[in-house]
Amino acid sequence: MTAQITCTDLVRIFSSEGVEVQALQGLNLEIDAGELTAIVGASGSGKSTLLTILSGLDTPTAGSATVDGHDLLTMRGRERTQYRRETVGFVFQQTERNLVPFLTVAENITMALSVAGAPRAQRAQRVDGLLDVLGLAELRTRTPAELSGGQRQRAAIAVALANAPRVLLADEPTGELDDESSAEILEVLREVNENIGVTVLIVTHDETVSGHVRRTVQIRDGRTSTEVLRSVHTDDDGVQRHIAREYAVLDRVGRLQLPQDYLTRLRMSGLVRLELESDHVEVHRAQEHGAPRGDSGQ
Repeated sequence: MTAQITCTDLVRIFSSEGVEVQALQGLNLEIDAGELTAIVGASGSGKSTLLTILSGLDTPTAGSATVDGHDLLTMRGRERTQYRRETVGFVFQQTERNLVPFLTVAENITMALSVAGAPRAQRAQRVDGLLDVLGLAELRTRTPAELSGGQRQRAAIAVALANAPRVLLADEPTGELDDESSAEILEVLREVNENIGVTVLIVTHDETVSGHVRRTVQIRDGRTSTEVLRSVHTDDDGVQRHIAREYAVLDRVGRLQLPQDYLTRLRMSGLVRLELESDHVEVHRAQEHGAPRGDSGQ
């Protein structure tokens, strides 16, 4: 299967007053069509920078990034505008960036369809369908100020889906919500992924996201570091078991980022000793075996 989203050695450098900051430092990522994936990481790890590049709002400095066949490094002018109208939908953390405050929920969706150039005869049916899918049918005549935080975010998702995008990008969609509303929005995104079939990529720091997505990708220092894949297995007695497996990402030059909690628990830093076995590699604290301490301070 060909990945719908592919990032290879992706670099984004920001310059300000002679100072350069590398937000992305050779990031690699592949996401297949129809996947529901969460990107997690600490503040400044590069996860939001990645999302703005994938949305067409920013351009990478180097490397390559493609979404649904569009080359985001070389895409210019009309193609970029068309890409943002037809290929991707974007859900912002601040709902006011998706919603016009003086329009009703239905009018906000209609306006998005109008901007996207949808035929006038098809707009009413599309609006009704999205209101039903997002559970907003009874709120169609309300303005954003008349909605709760969770309802506003559902309305924002409806607007982002108006142009029937192939990929839905959500930047911290639960960042301004309480725990109950956060769980509600994450479940809405899961249902959208399953029922509509759109590929959904969520950037979040919300720790509860793991209960709603199959795949979680962690970014650290501008690179993908680890992934967690979740599945449900049913044994011979019909008992279901939820299984989560964590994987480290090995890049093309052999770099590997071990999970931070592993390093903390084992007090690892600086030099480590490697042992190559027949089917695995062992990593040991170097100082336990009389190795030089180097600059690690151990």
